[in-house]
Amino acid sequence: MIRKRVAQWAVMAVAVPLAAAGARRLSHTLESRRGPSGASRMLTRGADLLRPQKARRRRFF
Repeated sequence: MIRKRVAQWAVMAVAVPLAAAGARRLSHTLESRRGPSGASRMLTRGADLLRPQKARRRRFF
C-alpha cells in the first residue's frame, strides 16, 4: 500500500513536470522551424495545463 503511494508520488513529482517541459520545448522547436501553427499552440496549452510557468503565490494574510 505504501509502495503504491510512493510510486504515484514519484510519477506526479517527476514524470509530469518532465512531460510538460518536453511539450513546451517541442512547441518552441516547431514554432522556430515552421512558424506558429495549431499543433504548436496545442502543445503549449497542454504544457500550461500540466504545469503553468508562473508560480501561484500563496497569501497567508
